[in-house]
Amino acid sequence: MQVAMSATPTALTLVIVDDDPMMRLGLTAALSQQSDFTIVGEAMDGHQGVKQAQALHPSVVLMDVGMPGMDGIEATQTLKAQLPEIRVVMLTSHTDETEIIAALSSGADAYCIKGTDVEALANAIRVAASGAAYLDPQIAQKVMQNLTPSRPKEAGGEGLLSDREREVLALIVDGLSNTEIGQKLYLSPNTVKTYVKGIMNKLVVSDRVQAAVAAVRRGLVD
Repeated sequence: MQVAMSATPTALTLVIVDDDPMMRLGLTAALSQQSDFTIVGEAMDGHQGVKQAQALHPSVVLMDVGMPGMDGIEATQTLKAQLPEIRVVMLTSHTDETEIIAALSSGADAYCIKGTDVEALANAIRVAASGAAYLDPQIAQKVMQNLTPSRPKEAGGEGLLSDREREVLALIVDGLSNTEIGQKLYLSPNTVKTYVKGIMNKLVVSDRVQAAVAAVRRGLVD
């Protein structure tokens, strides 16, 4: 769905991509109050979001991470490969470190938590539009923790598994492929692959079978 509005010469044009219509409505209403923002389009999934960006060439795309079909990470990778000049601000309700790293690796320019107050989100959009990077303070803390040199790995790293990684691990135990896991959790296969790699690193195993065995032996899944 496209929302056409006249833009002032200095306005930043925005496309909002989120599968939740109420979230799109709320973001449109809130951000339209900023004098330098013009909402030029909306999309309900990654495929539509990429098409909107291709057609409208906005300054910034606000991209939800978790969406059915093409998720925000895959959509950002596609968008950045085709239109690298368009800035992408990722929106998520999760602070999972694996998801954060996957999102930033996709080429996103900013990463914000859903529920961030409007002024903070507007600032993130302006920072991204200026060519700089922006991380929500909660996200920055997670990234810094991930970059901090760690002690040598020890068996028993399951205590470091995030809730999302445990969900993925349970589906690995059930014998699902990356594609099937992605369909269940509304994640792209590439995102699932990133989670699987993180799980294997934390469990100190070298393949999916070993991860499944470790999960059962250590009681990590029901």
